[in-house]
Amino acid sequence: MTPITWMSSFRGVSRMVDDRDVAAVERQLGRAPRGLRAVAHRCPCGLPDVVETAPRLPDGSPFPTLFYLTCPRAASAIGRLETSGMMRVMQARLAGDPDLAGAYRAAHDDYVARRDRAAAEDGLEPLPRDMQSTGGMPSRVKCLHALVGHELAAPGTNPFGREALDALGEWWAGGPCCPAEPRGERDETRSHPGPGVKPTTNTHEESP
Repeated sequence: MTPITWMSSFRGVSRMVDDRDVAAVERQLGRAPRGLRAVAHRCPCGLPDVVETAPRLPDGSPFPTLFYLTCPRAASAIGRLETSGMMRVMQARLAGDPDLAGAYRAAHDDYVARRDRAAAEDGLEPLPRDMQSTGGMPSRVKCLHALVGHELAAPGTNPFGREALDALGEWWAGGPCCPAEPRGERDETRSHPGPGVKPTTNTHEESP
């Protein structure tokens, strides 16, 4: 298997991402991913469920969400947690628990540091200091999809991402969310958009 070279447009820097992973992510998102750096986490079924995205897309536009959740089943399950009121409860706890607030601030700092490191590795201008990290951090809880993506990619870093993961259950139990190998027709059953796509079921996280 010859991996595909991705991100070659970024000042000559390229990342090697297996072509089967690129194809799987494309089927999950319903479009070709942009700015793909790496698979940040794999579902127990073996497919990618979180990808690492460049801080700037190929056209130079900023993309603050370094870790992007791609699995449509996980995204749907997280969406149900959001509609259950979990984020509202988390926000209230954040205001009344200094230790939790400190851990959430540390998660924000970790995210920004990883994003800056990715920019440096790719020879890109880092995103402005006043730009959001993801999911509302450090003072708000706005998107569980983003917080879960962070926790999956960097276990032990995001307290609310961990809580949401613990509440999700085994979203992978029904088998892979899409075929492991390309088919003649693209799987159109996605429920969560990817980098560069306006969100449809999740409007909390910005998308260019």
